[in-house]
This record gives sequence, structure tokens and C-alpha cells, in this order.
Amino acid sequence: MDAQMVAGKVALITGASYGMGRTIASVFAEEGAKLVLTARNKEQLDSIVEEIRAKGGSALGIAADVTSAEDTRNVFQAAINEYGTLDILINNAGIGEQKCIDELDDEWLDHVLQTNLGGPVRYIREALKIFMPKNDGVIINISSVNGERPFCGAAYTASKGAINTLTKNVAMRLIDTNIRCNAVAPGATVTPAHLTNKAGGQPGGAKMLEYSKHFVYFPGPECEALDQAYACLYLASKMGKAVKGQVLQVCNGAFL
Repeated sequence: MDAQMVAGKVALITGASYGMGRTIASVFAEEGAKLVLTARNKEQLDSIVEEIRAKGGSALGIAADVTSAEDTRNVFQAAINEYGTLDILINNAGIGEQKCIDELDDEWLDHVLQTNLGGPVRYIREALKIFMPKNDGVIINISSVNGERPFCGAAYTASKGAINTLTKNVAMRLIDTNIRCNAVAPGATVTPAHLTNKAGGQPGGAKMLEYSKHFVYFPGPECEALDQAYACLYLASKMGKAVKGQVLQVCNGAFL
């Protein structure tokens, strides 16, 4: 049997109840990680926890909102109570949307930014309280090709551009440590959120895509959630030990 790539590591994954987060959780469990999984939907969260445990893995599920500082502290305390430490943080929770700038009100802007940018900031700060004393740890932020090619909603694309910058800033801060911070930037990836977006079902509908289609080319095929999970696994394992401050774009070459 091949050695597991993250055997014995404790990994915290946000937005783990469905889609890409759920797939990342499954892959990391298969590769030997002990998991702390968070999401707002407790029923879906319980489902992935039970699925992992049924296969002999170790997983703890905590219903939480990444926009809440109190929830964030509770998640990390639960992780410490259960496993005694934390080794890997994957900031996956996020909101997709397609609202054009002229449709964007302050309330929606704040909601998206507090989730897509504020959430990772809060989780990184808490993780560093564990990582820095032991001089070891991995941070992976889930960004998007929209961080470079802003063809979706104004708030969403702004948040992903900010995540890319935040990733590099955190890596700079930690450059003289053994703590690595990187990002994975998915292209079109077959998940429930992506399929909803293609059908014009995300907030803002498909109006922005009518403008951005002049600037973005979508050759096939689309990526699978598994492709993004493997990218995270690479960055989290010893295979990525020399990679710091990078945004790894996984898009099947659609956004070169």
C-alpha cells in the first residue's frame, strides 16, 4: 500500500458540507488526515462526517458561520479539544454571485466580503496561534480564476483578487518560518454552485456574463472537484514543502 500523503495530520476545512469542500474532505481522509469540518448546514455536515467515519476515518463536524468571530473561536477550541493540535487549514467556504457593479448594494457587498475575505482572515489569525509556537503548519486559501480574470460578480471577483493578495502577504509574513501559505484558484469546476451559476441561478443571474463573455474564453473540458482536492493535497503534503506564496491555478488551461 502506498504511504498516505497527510497521515496523522489534523486538517480544518471550512465549507466542507458539499461541493468542492466535501470532496477535499474525502480525499484528505483517504490520505490519512484527521478532520475538523465546518459549514453552516448541520445536516449536510453530519452526512460527510458519518461518511468518513464509516470508512474508518476520523472527523469532527462543527456547524459554524465563518463571518462570526465567536463561531471561529469555537471551531478552533473544538479542534484542540478533540485532537490537541492543528496542522492544516483550508479556507474553502465562500459565496458565488454575479451581481454587476451597478446592482451592488452595501449590504450585499459586506455579506460577500465578510464571507469570502473576512472568513479566511479570521481563520488564519486563529490558526497562527497554533502554528507559530510550533513553527509548522499549512494554510491553503481557495481562490478562483476570477482573482485574475474578473468575469463574475463585482463583489465576488473583488474578494478573490483580495484572497490572492492576502495569500502572498501572509506568506511574506511567514517567510522565515516553516509555515506555508498558498492558494488554489479553480477554473470552471463541476460542483452544485457552478451548475447553478451556469443556469443563471446565482444572485445577479447571468447578466454579468453577457458583458464578460467578450473577454473570457471557455474551452472544455471543465474541471472536477477532485482536481482541486488533489491540488490542495499537493500543497499540504511534503511534496509542496518548498512552495510559498503561490496561487496555483487549476483550470484545464481555460484561463491561460
